Amino acid sequence: MAARILVVDDDDSLRELLRMHLASAGYEVSTAADAISAGYHVLKHPPDLILSDVNMPHMDGFEFIAALKSDSTLPNIPVIFLTSIEDGDGRGKELGAVGYLTKPVRADRLLELVAKHVPGGAIPIG
Repeated sequence: MAARILVVDDDDSLRELLRMHLASAGYEVSTAADAISAGYHVLKHPPDLILSDVNMPHMDGFEFIAALKSDSTLPNIPVIFLTSIEDGDGRGKELGAVGYLTKPVRADRLLELVAKHVPGGAIPIG
C-alpha cells in the first residue's frame, strides 16, 4: 500500500507540481489549498506525511501544524515545511517538523526527504 501524503499550499501550480512528483514516485497524494481544508482532510483521512507551506491565507502552516499537534486524538504525523523564507527553520523544529525545504523545491531533494519519513516507501526513481 502506498504511503499517503497531504500537500498543503495556496499556490495552485506548485501544489500540482508537487502532487505530480510525488504521485510519479508511487505515493498516494491529496492536496489542499489552505490549512482549513487540510484540517478537514486530516480529520477524515489522516495521511502518513504532511507537506505544508508556511505562508498561507487564514492560518499559516505553523499555526496549522500546532493545532494538529495539540489534538491528542490524531496520530503523530510527520511534517515537512515548504517556504520561500529561510528564517522559519527554528519554528518548524519547535513544532516537531522532520524537514524544511526552501522554495523552489528540487524534486530529488523532496523525494529523498519524504522517503526518509514515510513507511511503505515509494517506487524508486532511476
